[in-house]
Amino acid sequence: MPLHQKLLTGVLILLTGMLLGVLMMIMRGNWIPPERVQVRYTEVLRSAPSTDSITAPAFSGPTTLFRDIAENVIPTVVYIETEIAMRQAMPDDEHHNFENQFWDRFLPRRRAQSIGSGVLISNDGFILTNHHVIQGADNRIRVTTHDRREFQASVVGSDPSTDLAVIRIETNDAKPIVIGNSDYVNIGDWVMAIGNPFRLRSTVTAGIVSAVGRDVDIITDRMRIESFIQTDAAINRGNSGGPLVNTMGELIGINTAIASESGTYQGYGFAVPVNMAMKIGQDMIEFGSVQRAFLGVEIASLGYERARRYGLSSVSGVEVRNVVPQGSADLGGLRRGDVILAVNDFPVDAANRLQERIALMRPGEEAKLRVWRDKRQQELRIQLLGLEDEAIREWASATPAQPQPLEFEQEADSGVPQRSFDAGFTLAELAVLEEMSRYELFVVRVEPGSSSHDAGIREEDVITHIEDSPVNSLDEFTSSWQKKSGREVSLRIVRNTRTLDVIIPAN
Repeated sequence: MPLHQKLLTGVLILLTGMLLGVLMMIMRGNWIPPERVQVRYTEVLRSAPSTDSITAPAFSGPTTLFRDIAENVIPTVVYIETEIAMRQAMPDDEHHNFENQFWDRFLPRRRAQSIGSGVLISNDGFILTNHHVIQGADNRIRVTTHDRREFQASVVGSDPSTDLAVIRIETNDAKPIVIGNSDYVNIGDWVMAIGNPFRLRSTVTAGIVSAVGRDVDIITDRMRIESFIQTDAAINRGNSGGPLVNTMGELIGINTAIASESGTYQGYGFAVPVNMAMKIGQDMIEFGSVQRAFLGVEIASLGYERARRYGLSSVSGVEVRNVVPQGSADLGGLRRGDVILAVNDFPVDAANRLQERIALMRPGEEAKLRVWRDKRQQELRIQLLGLEDEAIREWASATPAQPQPLEFEQEADSGVPQRSFDAGFTLAELAVLEEMSRYELFVVRVEPGSSSHDAGIREEDVITHIEDSPVNSLDEFTSSWQKKSGREVSLRIVRNTRTLDVIIPAN
């Protein structure tokens, strides 16, 4: 064969190989995810009536109790595996800023896999799981059912504020779990957790309910709602999104987190109560997003001193620190200084328990509040508003200000009186510009992790009152503060034109 023919043949072979390689990379980088599932109403299987664990009979004999539960619940639990693209950074210049991510097709992508669990809540394939299980998956979600069938799942909806999500697989013969009632969950109840820890499929553990209404500050969303069921049933990575069930085999919670310093089980796990999980899930199925109702208040749990000051016979209820103008509470007659004792006849003894009860409702519904005002109980009926209301939307979407700490020289050098307090904050006495003979008490420093920081005091807050008495100088404040040593102290502050009350211990 002549030399020029050999060269031409070699060039053609090389070009063919390059073309095939480019086509393979394009196919690999241009994978089109399935379309987002259409929302709809679907039936879920609920216990009828909802079971009270105190009066309910045992599921079966004590020797076969957990076996019978496992046989009925395991087929409703699925294994979820997600694939998350770890894109390599591209130069941000005129040569690489392509809307169609052209260069991504030719650069290798690293991918991370995440595992978790989910529970089928309807026979047509709707699955309840955790938001963090599917977060960032771009619909690359593979679901394996107990009978080893594999499906590509579509995202129905996801809610970071409760760490819940709903996905769906295309099937009409799924085995759904029976939905229980988390209002009947009590400390000491036997429970079982089912999931896929460390890829160990359909793992069953048992324990008791250790506590209810736990707020453990693990959800990072600003509008978070935490009122977890705490259990000592062993929960590990991979259990997230799986069911927590009672001795009737009913779903009472979605396993979400563990308390651990090592990342593995150390005695405590936390589950989202099923009543809240199902409300969020049904919102997503019917509307595609959560229908969130807002009371429009800033609240705090009551301590002993505050409860006694209000004249309450026990430490219970939630104090209203501030009311959003023209919000649900304001329009319904709730006032700053009221103590909310119950919502729809359900007692609330902590701020997160109040949030949980409101989270079970939708905009437009009426909340019946039992309120302590002027040392007697009153009943208020409040029409709840959602994000479609302008006042609620502005309040819910407002991002907290992040002021820079004010910098002052030492008192001897600057002439600005300053004093630090054991609760972890420092005050400066500054003259008011419009009225130099009057002074304001500025918070110039808050120690991270201190009791004042935990209570909500921030740099540039202005303290105006201590225990409802105005304070106009650093000496006045110090004198009043020292008289309250060892007790909880109420401070009224002004922050960006808003008036707030905070409670901190006077050390």
